[in-house]
Amino acid sequence: MSVVGVNGEERGDFSAAESRHIRRRSIRLLGSLLNPVRARLVLTMAVVVVSTIAQVAGPALIAIGIDHGLPALLEGNATPLVLVVAAYLLTGVIGAALIAWYTVLAARVSQAILIDLRKRVFLHTQKLSLEFHESYTSGKIIARQTSDLDAIRELLDSGLSQLVQGALYMIFIAAALFSIDWVSGVVLVVFLVPLAFLARWFQVQSQRVFRQTRVASARLIVHFVETMTGIRAVKAFRTEKRNEEEFAGLVEGYRERNARVIQLFGVFDPGLVLIGNVALGIVLLAGGLRVADGGLDIGVLLAALLYTRQFFAPAQEMAMFYNSYQSAAAALEKISGVLEETPSVADPTRPVDLWRAKGRVRFDGVEFAYKEGSVVLPEFDLELPAGQVVALVGSTGAGKSTLAKLLSRFYDPTTGAVSLDGLDLRMLHPKDLRRAIVMVTQEAYLFSGSVSENIALGKPEATREEIVAAAKAVGAHEFIEALPDGYETDVNKRGGRVSAGQRQLISFARAFLADPVVLILDEATASLDIPSERLVQEGLTTLLADRTAVIIAHRLSTVAIADRVLVMEHGRIVEDGTPRDLIAGTGRFSQLHAAWRDSLV
Repeated sequence: MSVVGVNGEERGDFSAAESRHIRRRSIRLLGSLLNPVRARLVLTMAVVVVSTIAQVAGPALIAIGIDHGLPALLEGNATPLVLVVAAYLLTGVIGAALIAWYTVLAARVSQAILIDLRKRVFLHTQKLSLEFHESYTSGKIIARQTSDLDAIRELLDSGLSQLVQGALYMIFIAAALFSIDWVSGVVLVVFLVPLAFLARWFQVQSQRVFRQTRVASARLIVHFVETMTGIRAVKAFRTEKRNEEEFAGLVEGYRERNARVIQLFGVFDPGLVLIGNVALGIVLLAGGLRVADGGLDIGVLLAALLYTRQFFAPAQEMAMFYNSYQSAAAALEKISGVLEETPSVADPTRPVDLWRAKGRVRFDGVEFAYKEGSVVLPEFDLELPAGQVVALVGSTGAGKSTLAKLLSRFYDPTTGAVSLDGLDLRMLHPKDLRRAIVMVTQEAYLFSGSVSENIALGKPEATREEIVAAAKAVGAHEFIEALPDGYETDVNKRGGRVSAGQRQLISFARAFLADPVVLILDEATASLDIPSERLVQEGLTTLLADRTAVIIAHRLSTVAIADRVLVMEHGRIVEDGTPRDLIAGTGRFSQLHAAWRDSLV
């Protein structure tokens, strides 16, 4: 996992090597986004070049009209002045029409880029392994898809056009000024030196401040999203006051960083005005003296003054839009960091097909650690025959859920191999793997939509009869029929319309319909009350029939349906046997069972 991509987001500054890496990464991403629209981009650039030339031609035409058209008119020849006025009007119309066309073209290019980028972020984050999502909070992902993409959209929609037009405008104005009066051009070039120093100072300072602003904004969004997502915990533990203080601190930090941005503009904008006014004064002085000596036409002087004044106007506009540029650049850094992440559990380059799995599972010399130096499973060996229902019990942190994640291939072992029917899971085609192995977790997540759509999640092509049969098999049909619209009832966001136990029953029906050869139940009955648990026990018998199953449970009532019980401690199996044999013994499971039985009295 990329250190710069994830950990770097928490900091507002980077080392020189990291900054170079980020810059190259962002440029590569930008290049890949521009490549599909390069034809439209070339057309857009051509339009903006021609429209800028048309706009810049105005002062030069005014000079021609004053110095040549007016004298000719005084001599009775109005044709030169009429032609100059016609040319002036024509360039104005052409410039306006091309600006309108350019605006439409630029909008289409920007929307194409944004659609491409938005899809990339969504699709890529789906492909990333569970390890990434467990370390990169949902609030940060939301920030990438919302505030960061909005910053890029603002730049593409308005800021970029101002920057491009402004830069071309300044270049063409300088060229035009040199063509009519090289002395005024030299004066302009001299004042480019303080302008360059001011712009460089602003760039260096604002780049650091804007990056800090993006970090502060992301932290603000993360805190807000996590508070709203965990509002039940907030209410239960009365943490509103503490959250208010923490949020206030984040808001204040965000305000301080924005205040620094304003301070930078408070120096930059007046500096631009001062440089522009001094340059204009010197051009007027030098030109006025030459007009008095007869060495310069009055029309040329007027054009030189207009060009000098217009030259600094885009600089001021670009400064106003530099905010959006820096915000978008920082946002592109964040997004490129996410897109640079690679799945820690990669798909095989040459996958092996397993059309009909039998369900024999083997852990061969498996060692696993979430972090280097912190081994969870040391040299783990286990074989599960096809069709066997195995219960995993043990204290919290014993390694049960880790075992389930390895079997589901949410993670790959550090050493050793996990195999299905003799084939390493790392070699199986992803579709075959997901079809063969399904996990039902304690958190039965339901998506917005109907009950039937949630049951058919693993088999979208399922018929209504198949969906109803799956619900009946796990004991969910009766309560579903009692819902307002039956199987078409919208479960609402995250299944808020049904109880926790009902959500779990729907997830069981989902697993039954998917019909995996290996089923993993990770504390899947923990959220059920006693009546619901008794109801689902019968459904579980149907669900687990003729398939290999691994049941992780603290409730030992669920363990009773297992063929085999494995007791784990510190990543090792300390007991292995049938439920009846282990209960009759004097080991760890017998003690757990006795304590559970006493708790029911």
